[in-house]
Amino acid sequence: MLYSIQNQFLSVTVADHGAELQSILGPDGTEYLWQGDPSYWKDRAINLFPYVARLTEGVYELDGKQYHMDIHGLAPYRTFRLAAQAPDRLCLELTDTEETYAHYPRHFAFRIHYVLRENTLEITYEVENRDEKTMYFGLGGHPGFRVPLAEGRSFEDYRLRFEETCEPRRIEFTPACFRTGETVPFSLKNGTVLPLRHDLFDEDAIVLEGVSRCVTLEAEGAPHKVTVRFPQMPYLGIWHMPKTDAPYVCLEPWCSLPSKQDDVAVLEGQEDLLRLPTGETYRNRWQITLE
Repeated sequence: MLYSIQNQFLSVTVADHGAELQSILGPDGTEYLWQGDPSYWKDRAINLFPYVARLTEGVYELDGKQYHMDIHGLAPYRTFRLAAQAPDRLCLELTDTEETYAHYPRHFAFRIHYVLRENTLEITYEVENRDEKTMYFGLGGHPGFRVPLAEGRSFEDYRLRFEETCEPRRIEFTPACFRTGETVPFSLKNGTVLPLRHDLFDEDAIVLEGVSRCVTLEAEGAPHKVTVRFPQMPYLGIWHMPKTDAPYVCLEPWCSLPSKQDDVAVLEGQEDLLRLPTGETYRNRWQITLE
């Protein structure tokens, strides 16, 4: 099922499956969101919970036992229920079931709030621990944006511009897309700009730490741009399908990282995961501004 919210600046559509964004339309009819062409990438803006990216052999350990979990956790594959809706806001909720408990043995509620504030879509992730044990989890966004956003432009006309000068480090990955445990410096032009090229993604995602937590997708002189602000997320993934000319780029704010190559992740011991005691609720707010 699809749900829609709108104001005078934006019209947004969200699916109950995965609580995934389906469309972000500007007042002139510009579609900002990648529309899921399966020849490149069938998804559009998946939500990542309770793990980000890959687990070695699809397996992790919790409470001394091993469990299987698919890439990016539970949320992308489940149907959320409508918890609240108004003309300019929407809340969708996923709660544990017997099926989810078999893969992630915690009782929880995961809510995603979408709120329009002028030309900004505000997204809040809310995790409630309904279990008697501490929750250990990862969290992140994975929205794809069309590139180019304007006719007559090319992918290479666009750049990512960080709001503040920074010296990021790239999280190193193996060819199988698992962490090596190492980081290397990642150069930005003038400390703020990454010009886009398709071959940037030939080795899959670029995952950075130490970046300014506000980044804008833009082309000089072009009428439309996208700004993603992620003040509570320490990592940013940048991606499109490797070794293709895919006409989109994903800007992915993450709270945590994938597992290391050949290591079965022990959730209690993975330092970058979030920890939530019994009865408490965690909230993380990020924003997408469209111009």
